[in-house]
Amino acid sequence: MMDQIKAELAPTGVLRAGVNMGNFLLVTSQAENGDPAGVSPSMARAIADSLGVPVQYVPFARPGDLADAVDNNVWDIGLIGAEPQRAEKIAFTAAYAEIEATHMVPPGSPITKMEDVDRPGNRIAVTARAAYDLWLERNIHQAKLIRSATLDAAYEQFAAEKLEVLAGLRPKLLSDIEKMPGARILDGKFTAVQQAIGTSRRNSAAAGFLADFVEKAKASGLVARFIAEHKVRGLSVAPPA
Repeated sequence: MMDQIKAELAPTGVLRAGVNMGNFLLVTSQAENGDPAGVSPSMARAIADSLGVPVQYVPFARPGDLADAVDNNVWDIGLIGAEPQRAEKIAFTAAYAEIEATHMVPPGSPITKMEDVDRPGNRIAVTARAAYDLWLERNIHQAKLIRSATLDAAYEQFAAEKLEVLAGLRPKLLSDIEKMPGARILDGKFTAVQQAIGTSRRNSAAAGFLADFVEKAKASGLVARFIAEHKVRGLSVAPPA
């Protein structure tokens, strides 16, 4: 069975791990050799170690680009948010970590709670194709989504165009709010972005192995150790599947 798993996950003799460089919570720095460092690269290395193969990181600027490359034979595992649209071609594990997504509003905004956001006339600045953008696309019916290419561009557009709402991950909004005195971050969350590990749906043996690996990594404290090691605020260990 292990031979089959290795054949699916490391057909080139190396575990090629697709990493979303745009997630500042999961990729926090760079190793001396230029490799990405952080919770998701550490998870990828731990999987490679358990298979007895080296890891090679395949960086992507955005999670959507990583997901789109599933059929291009450039990565064996991808570390991104698990979303229904992505799951059509990618077999995801349960989440190993999760990040709260919420809203920020400008000074003096009449919006005081989550329920006030989806109203006619409200414009929500959001990073295109982030996992929380995909959630908003399915669940926002009256407000309008205004998409930007990057996290910083979403904030810039929110500020420059005086939009009503900025959607984002709570840790990023905590840094954005420092640039806008009087702005507020709403209590609660509209979703939690589930950070998972995926492989092509063709890799059925590998999918089972990865699912088992993630549950053990949560239960053993390995994920918590990586979060502590990389000093990440705003990322928590996901509950058991």
